[in-house]
Amino acid sequence: MMGETRKSATMPAVAYRKSLPIDDAESLVDVELPVPEPGPHDLLVQVEAVAVNPVDYKVRQSNDPGGELKVLGWDAAGTVVAVGEQVELFEVGDEVFYAGAIDRPGTNSRFHTVDERIVGRKPGTLSFAEAAALPLTSLTAWEGLFERLGLREGATEEIGTLLVTAAAGGVGAMVAQLARALTGLTVIGTASRPETVEFARRMGVTHVVDHHRPLPAQVAEVAPGGVDHIFGTAGTDRNLAAYADMLKPFGGLVAIDDFGSVEIGLLKAKSISFHWELMFTRSLFRTPDQVTQHHILDRIAQLVDEGALQTTATQDLGTINAANLREAHRILESGSAIGKVTLTGF
Repeated sequence: MMGETRKSATMPAVAYRKSLPIDDAESLVDVELPVPEPGPHDLLVQVEAVAVNPVDYKVRQSNDPGGELKVLGWDAAGTVVAVGEQVELFEVGDEVFYAGAIDRPGTNSRFHTVDERIVGRKPGTLSFAEAAALPLTSLTAWEGLFERLGLREGATEEIGTLLVTAAAGGVGAMVAQLARALTGLTVIGTASRPETVEFARRMGVTHVVDHHRPLPAQVAEVAPGGVDHIFGTAGTDRNLAAYADMLKPFGGLVAIDDFGSVEIGLLKAKSISFHWELMFTRSLFRTPDQVTQHHILDRIAQLVDEGALQTTATQDLGTINAANLREAHRILESGSAIGKVTLTGF
């Protein structure tokens, strides 16, 4: 599919026209769309597998396209089939994985264009579905740990304690794995069900505490002097007072969840630093260092192929179509997902 042939071709995709409850058959629909043309820095990728994240249903619920077709999806793995004229990092035939950009069409289509600077080479030891589970959460975890909290990659001599909430979720599981593989931190993770506790431990959590019970007393049993860092994936606004209690003086808190405001003054007495992490910031604002995400994903792939990290894919729902994506959204909206839900092929 090159040149004029590609310009006239269409492809299967999944989209939505109106924000609707996920049990409505029109909340996600199968459509045919034109195959996109890659821009100067873009790759045209034949998508082989995708993963679903909370951002998918949050955008579907809050961003009504007003009848226009909008394609969701911010995790994919596939093969490069064409490149833009200024592409330098990849060539046709390369297998890649990436999360994409929030202000461009999503990955739930047979072909997808993405800036090469936010794309990594797919881990050779993983299937497309296993690889598709990793990009968004790996970038979030890496940036949160090593850029926002300022931890040093490979500094295994550094001791301390990291608390990560929802440790059996997609991001929490990658935070735990990276902390275990690349730092000397003791990882405490929150989980409540037997199956989430088991998964969190498999991902690298040393101590598990129940997020349905008050956290400070539980954490104090493991870290009597407090924790050095907290990676908040959910409930940061509700738990800020508890975080201020548990963190040591000069500790750090990074949050990725959505809320309007918090009583930030609770952190002042201990000089605790607060950080936001959004892995879409680089692509959204076209920052000069966008290529950093390419390097991070290549490093993730290397760590996977070396056996230091593993995929967080736990459930593949089959073909990439509207019915299966509605089921994926339903699972994530229920809050019961463990690891990552994927879909494979068209």
